[in-house]
Amino acid sequence: MNTGTGVGTGGPEHMDEVVEELCAAVFAPLRRRDQRDRGRQYVRGLLAAEGRKSIRNMALQTGSGRAAEEQALHHFIAGSTWDWEPIRTALAHYLARSAPLGAWVVRPMAIPRGGEHSVGVGNRFDPYRGQMFRGQQAFATWFTSAGGATPVSWRLFLGGGGPVESADSYEACAVAGVPELARRSEAGVRPVVLDVPDIATGAAPHRFAAAGVPVVARIGPGARLGVVDQRLPSYGALPMAARDILQNVRGMRMPVDWADPDRPGARRSSLVAAVRVLLAGREMLLFGEWSDARRLPGAMWVTDMTRVAPGALVRLTKEAGKVSRAAGASMDRVGLRDFAGRSLSGWHRHVTLASVAHAGLWLAGGLPPVPPRPAATTPLRRPCPALARC
Repeated sequence: MNTGTGVGTGGPEHMDEVVEELCAAVFAPLRRRDQRDRGRQYVRGLLAAEGRKSIRNMALQTGSGRAAEEQALHHFIAGSTWDWEPIRTALAHYLARSAPLGAWVVRPMAIPRGGEHSVGVGNRFDPYRGQMFRGQQAFATWFTSAGGATPVSWRLFLGGGGPVESADSYEACAVAGVPELARRSEAGVRPVVLDVPDIATGAAPHRFAAAGVPVVARIGPGARLGVVDQRLPSYGALPMAARDILQNVRGMRMPVDWADPDRPGARRSSLVAAVRVLLAGREMLLFGEWSDARRLPGAMWVTDMTRVAPGALVRLTKEAGKVSRAAGASMDRVGLRDFAGRSLSGWHRHVTLASVAHAGLWLAGGLPPVPPRPAATTPLRRPCPALARC
């Protein structure tokens, strides 16, 4: 088994060994041998096919029986009955045995797509670009460690029509199943970083508290919170915007250093201040991070880990940077956004197998490098509530 940091090195033979061991472990829940073999073939097709990871391109990698292989792979994804959840659980367990878990990170993924025939297509909002787009909105739960990150579980937002995945709101879709995944991990309970702007003011924190899973959630600058720290002048006043609360405690800022996820081996520093607040009837800690002391904090978060030092909390949020880097390096490499069918179950099977392929690349040290990018300092614009549910 691959051990240590979770990232190996070596050539094609090493990659083959890692992928073979990984597939043997994660496809063990499939009772039928032909399904296990087909799953292995699909993962290898994702890794071998050039360009878009269509069924046809992956079938071409077999070298024989093209039409028959294409039909068999299509049926395996769109027409078969195997359940993807045991595969995701097995993948999470395998990763926990291969690398120390740092945190779970939940992030949205925008999938621009035209037309009306793909499942989940609608008018969506991309919180990282601050704009609307036409396509699909997915949420991924990523396993992160010192060596990087890989996706494990997925949800597709279907608000605005069609079948709904046990959740009829953007917020509920983002966090559905996440506390349970974090709680049953073989790595033990680790924090969840909700890198999804503007959902922490609802019921999301209560879901994690009920499951006994600590959470750190990104919050918008306009989110209104009550100050419960009696030492502050705003104590007992009406709820205030998060940005105003943090601006009032600028004198409490302290420097903190952290590893830059965009520049391996490099370290950066920023300023952080924290204050206890009341959110949805629960006492939590609001903390902000400044990359420029003269401007508003570039990132604002709330957490129920009220006794953890603010510096440690800022470092924990950097796990989201690992996810951003890993996604940029591998999104097209394993075809995470390439499923164009109408079947929701087909979409789930595809992204599950693409996650297995991503894990194989990561564990074998095969993820390509991506250019470094500067940390974002501009607060994200909040979408219109009516559009967020379309």
